[in-house]
Amino acid sequence: MDQRLMRIDDHYTGVLAQGGDPQRRTIADATITKISVGPMDNNAYLVVDASTGESLLIDAANEADRLTGLLEAAAPHLGSIVTTHQHPDHWLALAEIAAATGAPTIAHPLDAPALPVVPKHTVTDGDLVEVGRLALEVIHLSGHTEGSIALALTDPANGRVHLFSGDSLFPGGVGKTADAQMFDSLYRDVTTKLFERFPDDTVVYPGHGRDTTLGDERPFLAEWQERGW
Repeated sequence: MDQRLMRIDDHYTGVLAQGGDPQRRTIADATITKISVGPMDNNAYLVVDASTGESLLIDAANEADRLTGLLEAAAPHLGSIVTTHQHPDHWLALAEIAAATGAPTIAHPLDAPALPVVPKHTVTDGDLVEVGRLALEVIHLSGHTEGSIALALTDPANGRVHLFSGDSLFPGGVGKTADAQMFDSLYRDVTTKLFERFPDDTVVYPGHGRDTTLGDERPFLAEWQERGW
C-alpha cells in the first residue's frame, strides 16, 4: 500500500469509525496509534518509541493491507508484535504481517499453541516488552482466555499509565467468559492487578470499541460482580 493513502488523525479521541482513519496520541516519549480493522471492529495499536523509531504492534487483528499501510506511514522499524490472546479475530493478519516484516511475535505461553505463528518469545506476569527505550509491563489476566495479557506503558513525564487490555476489560465491564469460574478469575485479576494498583487517570485501550479510564469504570465494580459478567 502506498503510505500516502494512509491518513493518520492526530486529534485523538479514542473513538474510531469502523474502517476509518487511525488516530494518533502523542505522549512524552512515544506515540500511540489506534486503528479499527475487520468486521468485528477490532482495535490494533501501534506504539512507537520517539527516540529510536522502533515500534510495537499490539494485535495484528485483521486487514493486513491496512496494517501494512499504517506501518509504512508511521513505523519505519517494527520491533515486535504482541498478541493479547488466542481468539482468531485478534490474529487474522498475524502470519502475513510477521512474514512481511520479519518482526518477532510475542504471546503468553497458555495461549501460544492456538496462534498461527509460533511466538518467538513467550511472556508471563511481570515481564517487560521492550520497544526501543520504552518498556511495557505484561499483566496476566486469566478468564477471557487462560493466557490473556494486558500491557502497561507509563508516561515518564507525568506518570500516567496507558493500559492495553485486550478483551479483558472494556467500558462497562470485563470481557466475556465461558462460565462462572472463569468470570471469577477474570474479575479477581482485573480488580487486584489493575484497579487496586493503578490510579483513576489510567487510560484503558480495549480490544474493541472506545477507550475508557479506570476512574470511569471503578464505581461499577460491585455491579459487575453482582451480575456476573
